[in-house]
Amino acid sequence: MNESRAREEICRVGHSLFARGYVHATAGNISVRLDDGFLITPTDACLGFLDPASLARLDADGRQTGGAAASKTIALHRGIYRTSTRFDAQTRCVIHTHSTHCVALSLGPAEPELLPPLTPYFVMKVGHVPVIPYHRPGAAEAAEAVMQAIGRYGERGTPIRAVMLERLGPNVWHDTPAAAMATLEELEETAKLWQLSDPRPQPLNEHQISELRQAFGARW
Repeated sequence: MNESRAREEICRVGHSLFARGYVHATAGNISVRLDDGFLITPTDACLGFLDPASLARLDADGRQTGGAAASKTIALHRGIYRTSTRFDAQTRCVIHTHSTHCVALSLGPAEPELLPPLTPYFVMKVGHVPVIPYHRPGAAEAAEAVMQAIGRYGERGTPIRAVMLERLGPNVWHDTPAAAMATLEELEETAKLWQLSDPRPQPLNEHQISELRQAFGARW
């Protein structure tokens, strides 16, 4: 994907997420890894009204070279790219939102993962979602904890595509903005299902998960 197309896709995905309520106000950000740097949404920008020409442009070392002031989360995004490409070399897009149901689940007692293997498409399309303990937005400690989680899951043979920042929201990543958006959607809708279920359903069992691994290459 060239830079021009990447700019268009960031804006298209941002508008779609905003229009459907996955993001609100100026919450959330989207970045794309280019061959020679990064694009990221500007700080305090509304994802529903992005201008392709105003997206922040950074070089490979993270120095801004154009556009409006970059989101403060660029350090976290760069850390995700640096670590996740060890296990998914084509990782090109990171999306962060404050999605309502995901955040709501993180407000309760601390859990190591946000959700159990609730549905087959959650297992196949999202996978494990470790919860990262609370740090203030933009904190270096959060980026370090996310990178450690990506490495830990990847090294045990279950690479992840999402983490949940406690009380803030999910970060998801994939090879294109469209694919990252689909991962985010599946994650938020599964969180919604989990919250709406009373009583809470049993997770998929190991046999059912094994079938998903064999038939679809699920990484669980």
